[in-house]
Amino acid sequence: MEIIEIRTKQERSEFVKLPFEIYKNNPFWIPPLNGGEMIIVDPEKNPYRQTADSKFWIVRKKGKAVGRIGAIIPHAYNAKTGENYGRITRPEFIDDDDVTDLLFKTAEEWIKSQGMTAVTGPLGFSNIDAQALLIDGFDQEPSVASVYHLPYYKNHFERLGYGKLIDWVEFNLFLEKQIPEKAARLAALVSDRYALRIERMKNKKQLRTYGREIFKLLNVSFNDLFSFVPFDDEMTEHILDSYIPVINPEFVHLVFNERNAIVGFIIPVPSMSKTMRIANGKINLRALISLMWTRKHNNIVDLCLTGVDPEYQSKGVASLLITETYKRLVARNIYIADTTGMIETNQKAIQNWKNFNHEMTKRKRCYIKMI
Repeated sequence: MEIIEIRTKQERSEFVKLPFEIYKNNPFWIPPLNGGEMIIVDPEKNPYRQTADSKFWIVRKKGKAVGRIGAIIPHAYNAKTGENYGRITRPEFIDDDDVTDLLFKTAEEWIKSQGMTAVTGPLGFSNIDAQALLIDGFDQEPSVASVYHLPYYKNHFERLGYGKLIDWVEFNLFLEKQIPEKAARLAALVSDRYALRIERMKNKKQLRTYGREIFKLLNVSFNDLFSFVPFDDEMTEHILDSYIPVINPEFVHLVFNERNAIVGFIIPVPSMSKTMRIANGKINLRALISLMWTRKHNNIVDLCLTGVDPEYQSKGVASLLITETYKRLVARNIYIADTTGMIETNQKAIQNWKNFNHEMTKRKRCYIKMI
């Protein structure tokens, strides 16, 4: 058995393709696109390379890759929080103690050599990157904005001395054809009281126009959340280029104040889980046809991002966004919404969804280990 720091294109490909072997025939795993993952593990192309250092390794047993792990030194986040914490990222492995011992020992030693005092994770380079370990809800359909792991992963983390740092929770919301009268009244009251208007995006060109402003607001509204690293221009362009092609603009809503500044946004995306399974890591004709179909014909939507300017967070802007989104979803015969992951301490966001008929479906965890 050997561990190899990935340096070549072939080794990066081996790293990226390992989960396809581990989750082969698993009905719940959502394959990522190989191209995007290849960029993340390439030190010359990674859009987060200005704010973090990273290394990636694979373990081979009898010449076959059986485990992988990445390690991140998140300089920008540590500067913001005053911590000296490293991160492990994208761990995948067979159920073998020797494999995980070698993977985690190697990552931990490098993180410690960089002056860090603790390891956290799984976490990515940003909140939009892969983060957390699934610990409950293994039989639930994940969204493309979430992660999936096999039940034994949790056992290896805890065997190796990792304890809970924080959890994310996800809910399914079940919508009714009739929007609750109380919600409609509140939305109208908020709009009138604070001179707000809500606008639904009409096309991708309009979405691109507002994209940078949305991310500037995201940086402000998410700043105090756990693990958040502000997006610079390069990161923003990378994410816009990656996601605008698959977003249906008609579900995206923005709230403007009387000065025409964006003070809130919500980005629901019709579920792409089936499309990503068809793609199986690579965009192909069948996947493109599926994408075009699911953008218009779907019964599930993933609520990928919601943000409100801190100045307006106590003024009911979230209710206005939710109510208008509710109207659009019902008009499109969509009655199930996946909230995607919400940090368990973000009670304001969780409370918004608890006003609906809901079911908690998944729990994910970020672990910590002092080194």
